[in-house]
Amino acid sequence: MSDYGDIVYSEQNGVATVTINRPDALNALRVATYEEIADALLRAGWNRTVGVVVLAGAGPRAFCVGADTSQPKSERQGRGILGVALERIHGAIRDIPKPVIAKVRGYALGGGNTLAALCDFTIASDTAQFGELGARVGSVDAGFGTAYLARIVGEKRAREIVYMCRRYSAAEALAMGLVNAVVPDAELDAETARWCDELLQRSPTALAIAKASFNADTDAIGSIRQLGYNAVALYFGSDEAREAAAAAREKRRPNFRGDAR
Repeated sequence: MSDYGDIVYSEQNGVATVTINRPDALNALRVATYEEIADALLRAGWNRTVGVVVLAGAGPRAFCVGADTSQPKSERQGRGILGVALERIHGAIRDIPKPVIAKVRGYALGGGNTLAALCDFTIASDTAQFGELGARVGSVDAGFGTAYLARIVGEKRAREIVYMCRRYSAAEALAMGLVNAVVPDAELDAETARWCDELLQRSPTALAIAKASFNADTDAIGSIRQLGYNAVALYFGSDEAREAAAAAREKRRPNFRGDAR
């Protein structure tokens, strides 16, 4: 893909930037967006002139809020178990031999929270908010959004994040180890550039070996993800999942247990 519709791709001075460009939808991901992000990450990752990759969201309101709920799951016909190229994005972030930095401004929720967590580094504006949405809307990232999250923040806190679907400020995310640095919103671009400049001064081969070595410890999560996504794909056809989708569209509390409350 040389032309993108849902993202903006740029390369400058050894840094490739992949920007999700759907600000009116809080940078939610539809089928085309997943495919384009995966393509751009691989394009940057195997370009020898690129030393660092930055993943960002357009506009001041959101980094990414996960899947676009206006696109029914039954209509997702892209590549991937869940009908979208989620596995390709996660695999690209981990597999390309370059550091990937998530530059987070505004909301990083659901799949956006997982993307931020999965990047090698996460730099956040003090306006950022983090959190999972799955159990609230009838979904779950049964892989890197659960098992890998626990490696970062610890098992107890990861279960809280995934089960409770609470939101956490940038300061709280920093305290739990979910992000590397928090800066005032006006300084986010400059701070990200400083991290990129510092990484570009390091040996690219050493960084690639280090990244692969870190990944080796958690590669089994990729297999867990495949099992989990197959289970989630089957679950999407259930009455419970349909109720979650209907509640989201109608902006009401879901009635998962079929009672009168």
